[in-house]
Amino acid sequence: MLHLSQEQRLLQKLTPQQIQYLKLLQLPTLALEQLIKNELEINPMLEEGDEGVDVEQPAEEPVTEVPVDEETIEKVEQKKDDEFSFEDYLNDDTYESFKGSSLPNDDEERDEMPIAAITPLAERLKDQLRLADITEMGMTVAEEIIGNIDEDGYLHRDLESIVNDINLSHKLHLTPEQVEEVLSIIQRLEPLGIGSRNLQECLLIQLEAAKGDPRLIELAQKLLRDHFEAFTKKHYELISKLLNVSLDEVKQILEIISRLNPKPGEGTISTQENYLTPDFLVTKEEDEFIIQLNDRNIPPLRINRNYRELISRRNNRVGADTKQFLRQKFDAAKWFIASIYQRRQTMLRVMQAIVDKQRDFFETGEGLKPLIYKDIAEIIRMDISTISRVVNGKYVQTDFGVYELRHFFSEGISTQSGEDVSNKEVKERIKEILSTEDKNKPLSDEQIAEILQQKGFNIARRTVAKYRESMVIPVARLRRKI
Repeated sequence: MLHLSQEQRLLQKLTPQQIQYLKLLQLPTLALEQLIKNELEINPMLEEGDEGVDVEQPAEEPVTEVPVDEETIEKVEQKKDDEFSFEDYLNDDTYESFKGSSLPNDDEERDEMPIAAITPLAERLKDQLRLADITEMGMTVAEEIIGNIDEDGYLHRDLESIVNDINLSHKLHLTPEQVEEVLSIIQRLEPLGIGSRNLQECLLIQLEAAKGDPRLIELAQKLLRDHFEAFTKKHYELISKLLNVSLDEVKQILEIISRLNPKPGEGTISTQENYLTPDFLVTKEEDEFIIQLNDRNIPPLRINRNYRELISRRNNRVGADTKQFLRQKFDAAKWFIASIYQRRQTMLRVMQAIVDKQRDFFETGEGLKPLIYKDIAEIIRMDISTISRVVNGKYVQTDFGVYELRHFFSEGISTQSGEDVSNKEVKERIKEILSTEDKNKPLSDEQIAEILQQKGFNIARRTVAKYRESMVIPVARLRRKI
């Protein structure tokens, strides 16, 4: 039996345009550039150029730009479809164009600097193997091994699995011993130790070609081969007894080992892959901070006039299906331009609020204050999720370096004077204390906490340990040096 009921619910729904805006908001500058290029390829209604400057023929009218504000966007969103004719779109210049950059947009500045080609590590290893005395089967095995080497230069996959893959894919009957022989050849290519299965094997291989006192090198090999655990835990007195040498000689042995490369595959990242592009530029002129979006490579966008004329009601040269298709692309282009503009305005407002709250840092490079997303959300009257989208993955270039926006957000710690300071400031104080400690007797977390308390920071030993671990600083025992 059917039952009818009525209920009232309050739901929050996002329009496709709002979803597009939120997606654009969380993109960094480089990703936005690529998205705009893709949109220009798929949407014929969208083209590069300032509104009022025709690409095909000179403009007879001066260039005019109508600013887009949030009130206009909200008005368009709230207008019902039955009250909104397509001619309103055609006569509305609000989203006609978007001039992307707040910086000079010269062609020279948009050109990318040429970057020298870098041969990948795998190719360099294969080139060396071709000069070595290795069979065709050995080359097949080597290529499989090289393909499993990680970015640090280590081979973490077991040989049994590699042997099985080679035998199945090439219909061979290789043994682990045969693969081990090829691996041994690879490990002695440049860089030495590449393809090692652990740190111990990597260092021992490099010691084979080390230069210096043969006796000390032999002792270093014995230390790594027979007493590796004592070496990793820095038990210097125990090492002295095990090797039957003085502490001075232990120091010399450790100096030889310290010159070895624990990550032979590191440093193979190209300049282009390792380059960081800031999303904001903050500079100080007299007593004011100038905030700019680093969007010089984002082209100005506009609606293609020729296509717009085709969908006019006065134009009967195209069919209804073609007009419908172009109208859809027209709507998409309008909202895409509006979303980019709104993204730019929101990002500038968030960055301005951050600069206002952390003014001391932008003036001196230190003195971060406690700050959370909610503080910025209340200032600009937006949701916390919006602040999170702006902050994540974005960077700002200041007079003191390039920082991720999340760097400016941190919890607070109370001082004895009652003032709140950022936990990042406390971490800097811990670094300063550790930089001046006695390396023969490193400070414990308890001792560091006592020193901080003397400086006015109310902090416990467990908090010191948490901050130390977050900065990847080892415990006192592992910081000890002879």
